[in-house]
Amino acid sequence: MDLSFLVVVVIITALVFDFTNGFHDTANAMATSIASGALRPKVAVGLSAILNLVGAFVSTEVAKTISSGLVDDALITVPIIFGGLVGAILWNLLTWYVGLPSSSSHALFGGLIGATWIAAGSDAVNFSNVVAKIIVPAVAAPIVAGIVALLGTYFAYTITQRARKKTVDDGFRAGQIASASLVSLAHGTGDAQKTMGIITLVLITSGSLSQGSGPPLWVIFAAGTAIALGTYLGGWRIIRTMGKGLTEIESPQGFAAESSSTAVLLASSHLGFPLSTTQVCSGSILGAGLGKRLAEVHWTVAGRMALAWLFTLPAAAIVGALAGRVANSGNLGVAIIAVAAAAAGLGLYVASRRNAVTSKNVNDTPTAATTVAAS
Repeated sequence: MDLSFLVVVVIITALVFDFTNGFHDTANAMATSIASGALRPKVAVGLSAILNLVGAFVSTEVAKTISSGLVDDALITVPIIFGGLVGAILWNLLTWYVGLPSSSSHALFGGLIGATWIAAGSDAVNFSNVVAKIIVPAVAAPIVAGIVALLGTYFAYTITQRARKKTVDDGFRAGQIASASLVSLAHGTGDAQKTMGIITLVLITSGSLSQGSGPPLWVIFAAGTAIALGTYLGGWRIIRTMGKGLTEIESPQGFAAESSSTAVLLASSHLGFPLSTTQVCSGSILGAGLGKRLAEVHWTVAGRMALAWLFTLPAAAIVGALAGRVANSGNLGVAIIAVAAAAAGLGLYVASRRNAVTSKNVNDTPTAATTVAAS
């Protein structure tokens, strides 16, 4: 396959996004298992990484939605896609730095839509598909997952109320290993496909693949590997927020939340809906918190998360639009955006080292001071 240098650069950028998606979303699968003590932190992220890679080979329906459903591949260029990826990566890094579990998926969609709109016009964006396959499911999915998790938690505590607490905890912790593994599999199935879709769109746009093509095998493997490596790195800052910041999670709640998330995510992947794993899993955790009698839910943290969800699509779209406009001006524009994005990413990483969250302190409850500093 004869690929130009620019196409190779954009494919590498897409895999960098996939890598950030991995460590940004590790919390979705493993935060509750780590918080409840079902799995040790390092074991949890290792298991999740393997299953993310396996999940990438399960389906390609979401990838097809992205490569041919959101924007008109006949009206965009490779630099436009590059600009959209930059918008998504920078939003991922910013929200990771402040420990907010925002949607990597919506960051990607926002960046791509913004870059396409500003460079090729509104006709190049398929707004009917954006509404039907992104916005509507984004509102409905966390509510559905939360209700299922709430009911599951209520029944779990009701059924086991006369049993010994240690027996109940040990049983549900064993169950969490299976349920968390299924969430990781579902995450690989859904989120790795988003990068597959972007790379496939690049190959179609550059003429390397015909319109309507699905992702080649090497694209599936590369996307699965990138998200698995990011997952193994462990997004400890977001794991702490989801595991300890929303509510105190016990093993029955963790099992209910993970089972609910798995059901919603696998169903959506099969139907080709590119759901946000973060929103689904966060909704499940909130539902699990509400399902236990007298459980405390930290609504301030939940409110901050909701605001991040609200601003993700437009914020990434604005950055993607600016980056896409500059990148579309030529090779120099691509170089300027690449250097600026690398500098911004490095700056956020250096700043994060001042108050590092690692596998050793991930289960420490966030303090008020930490929350204020992050905000």
